[in-house]
Amino acid sequence: MLYYLFQYLESMFDIPGARLFSYISFRSMAAFILSLFIATIIGRRIINRLQIRQIGELVRDLGLEGQMAKKGTPTMGGIIIIIAILVPCLLVGRLGNIYMILMLVTTVWLGTIGFLDDYIKVFKKDKEGLHGRFKIVGQVGLGLIVGLTLYLSPEVVIRENVAVQAPGTTTEVVKYETENIKSTQTTIPFFKNNNLDYADLVPFLGEHAQTGGWVIFILLTIFVVTAVSNGANLTDGLDGLATGTSAIIGLTLGILAYLSGHIAYASYLNIMYIPGSEELVVFACAFMGATIGFLWYNAYPAQVFMGDTGSLTLGGIIAVFALCIHKELLIPILCAIFFVEDLSVMIQVAYFKITKRKYGEGRRVFKMTPLHHHFQKPGNAGINALIQKPLQAVPESKIVVRFWIVCLMLAAITIVTLKMR
Repeated sequence: MLYYLFQYLESMFDIPGARLFSYISFRSMAAFILSLFIATIIGRRIINRLQIRQIGELVRDLGLEGQMAKKGTPTMGGIIIIIAILVPCLLVGRLGNIYMILMLVTTVWLGTIGFLDDYIKVFKKDKEGLHGRFKIVGQVGLGLIVGLTLYLSPEVVIRENVAVQAPGTTTEVVKYETENIKSTQTTIPFFKNNNLDYADLVPFLGEHAQTGGWVIFILLTIFVVTAVSNGANLTDGLDGLATGTSAIIGLTLGILAYLSGHIAYASYLNIMYIPGSEELVVFACAFMGATIGFLWYNAYPAQVFMGDTGSLTLGGIIAVFALCIHKELLIPILCAIFFVEDLSVMIQVAYFKITKRKYGEGRRVFKMTPLHHHFQKPGNAGINALIQKPLQAVPESKIVVRFWIVCLMLAAITIVTLKMR
């Protein structure tokens, strides 16, 4: 709203300084500062309200050190993150930008699903929360909305990048098409010409291959939104783990959005130029400010938990953001921690069922899942698991910091892939 106000004031009255709001860098920093302020200052008041209303975490006794001390800690703190993202974006963002609209819809959509889940757990005293099928329907619905919007919106375009080698030289110069086009292309890491067109996967469709490519893209969108949001939800099991990891991922996505939305940098890196995607940098800064501000209270020992209100929202935001900048195939690298957490649960459940059918007794691969809990269990805990190391239980704060370090390395690799091909 402030963006449009100052644009009007500049055009009508030539007010000094009004032009600042036309710069992405200024609005991004403003979004970061605002979201950080809201999450840290106003967040304290929200936590107090949660404590007064006795909206505390329901904790199952899993035999983990210090676990029962968390009982009663305020939950549903994801409300702080959501408010700290929405308010700065509404104030300094370009609300007419299709990418900003998609990110705001994603935040509200998954925030609502997570809120309903937490509400049922806390107020209905149902530990299962919102039934799994309703969560999946909500995630699939969002994936469908995002995929169809990116397909149908005339504002979602790219400019194809082509590396041209001048005769008699070894220097390659990136040329862009003069017109914006609708395309099913995406960035694929580790390849010289790193644009993959989903339409190339269905050449047998002939003249309908482009439509087939969009169908593949929409299906992939549904899968990515569901997988990443569930992965973030599973990762939210230790104080500050999901919050810090998401902040690092948000920073990386913000860098990728800035590079993709700036024709000079996109040309230098030989990646597709996505007009309008630079507005996502404003959202990324609000996202980082919200997560860092929330980490002030969520760091060990946590004064508040985000609950599904926060974790589902964070995962969904990351997934849709990556899809908007055509970097969804980088998610397995950037969000590897989320996927490993997801995978550990699937492996554990599958192995337990197979061994129970075969031997009459279920066996485990890990001492406990999601994976971060495996490190909290000592090797002599009496659990019949294939993997017993580490033999000594690792303190919670150390597990969280080590996961952050791994996430930082994955973020660096993700950015390096733009040139490492």
